Amino acid sequence: MNILKFFDPPASKPLLPQEKIDSEYKRMRLKVFLGAFLGYAAYYLVRKNLALAVPGMIKPVAEGGLGYTKLELGIALSAIGIAYSFSKFIMGAVSDRSDARKFLVIGLLLSSALMMSVGIFPFATSSVAIIFVFMLLIGWLSGMGWPPCGRVMVHWFSQNERSFKMSIWNTSHTFGSGMLGNLATAGVALIGGLFVADVAGVTVVQSWRAVFVFPAAVAMIIAIFCWWALRDRPEAHGLPPIDRHRNDFTAVKESKSGEKIPVKELFVKYIFTNKVLWLIALANIFVYLVRYGIGDWAPTYCQEAGLLTPEQSNLAFSLHNYAGIPGTILCGLISSKLFKGRCAPANFIYMILVMLSVLLYWKAVPVAGFMSGLFGTGIDVTRITIVYTALMLIGFFIYGPVALIGVQAVNLVPKNAAGTAAGFVGLFGYLIGDALLGKAVIGGVASSSWGWNGTFWIFIIGSLLAAIFSATTWKKEKAACAV
Repeated sequence: MNILKFFDPPASKPLLPQEKIDSEYKRMRLKVFLGAFLGYAAYYLVRKNLALAVPGMIKPVAEGGLGYTKLELGIALSAIGIAYSFSKFIMGAVSDRSDARKFLVIGLLLSSALMMSVGIFPFATSSVAIIFVFMLLIGWLSGMGWPPCGRVMVHWFSQNERSFKMSIWNTSHTFGSGMLGNLATAGVALIGGLFVADVAGVTVVQSWRAVFVFPAAVAMIIAIFCWWALRDRPEAHGLPPIDRHRNDFTAVKESKSGEKIPVKELFVKYIFTNKVLWLIALANIFVYLVRYGIGDWAPTYCQEAGLLTPEQSNLAFSLHNYAGIPGTILCGLISSKLFKGRCAPANFIYMILVMLSVLLYWKAVPVAGFMSGLFGTGIDVTRITIVYTALMLIGFFIYGPVALIGVQAVNLVPKNAAGTAAGFVGLFGYLIGDALLGKAVIGGVASSSWGWNGTFWIFIIGSLLAAIFSATTWKKEKAACAV
């Protein structure tokens, strides 16, 4: 069987009787939305596992760790961002020509199996180079998550509802990341004792391995649900295109919904010569620097700085991500209702608020001292509360721009170029913002004489630059997306 033919989109079917279209559209939109939401959330159960395992892995071998440094594991962490940045771009182009259901489910099953292998087989963590390779492969397979979801969302939801509906859908990755923190803690408690190693004749427990295994098993179960729920396009289900059904057409000229745009036209006409798309991509670099620089290093920073215990750090990681759910939805509402579907104004406002929240996170200890003296509360409880609050505020505000930058990208191109546009913007965010700046640079700076204080200066400058680049698209976006 030709593998490329296997992924071909399903053919359009004859239209259902007119009296059945409304009810079937309503039923299928809910079903497809749930499939895309849980499917993309599950990809985050097998994306950030290494970040949660780092505190255990940097411990000495005699204490159940592997003795790696933050810089070494920062480099290993960067592999996912490096691979994902290219994969999301390339797989975006492939997904625009593929069945979204097959694409998402197969990628999820393969990435889950690999992440589980990292925890089960000691060989997979025997050197930083091997960990890097595993993360590279997982990062590449992770690129099979967003593009088919983006394809599904633009085919099943029209332009004037898309910023709000996609902002709700985009909380899936914050939901998934939050669940990862909970599942990591549950996995350590339930099966962590099963992972043991012999060190000079002494048996040590490597409970951190459960962080790789348990969430991956849950992701595999979700993949089965997605196979049942997802469908590629309305036309393949006997329904009219969504823009025709809702009478919602935009200024972006549409190709036929099921038509494959020639590769040269796809990249040259709709991607590389799109100036607004380039500005969005530059903003995305700094949004992702803050997103991953804060989130992925939070467990390690909070424990090394003596702010939180390992269990509290996992909870803080989850709260940080869960807070992104209402924050993203509110950002989508602001974009949809206040700015008539434009994303740039909301992104600018949110990134300024991110910068202020980063300041609170950085200065949590002196603020806790001040608050404790002012209200007579215990210093430890006050400190923990402020750290939780700061991370939740960062999560609340950062994930709105993460979502809306993707919405900006897909709104600027025809529906059958949506995955490619999202992948192009993601290439900048994941390769430069995440892998290079958020992982390698932050890990290196944290290990240097500058320490964690140096990383916070990077986060503050990054937040400001993200706001500035978002502002440059304010008027351009309005002209490009005018109806």
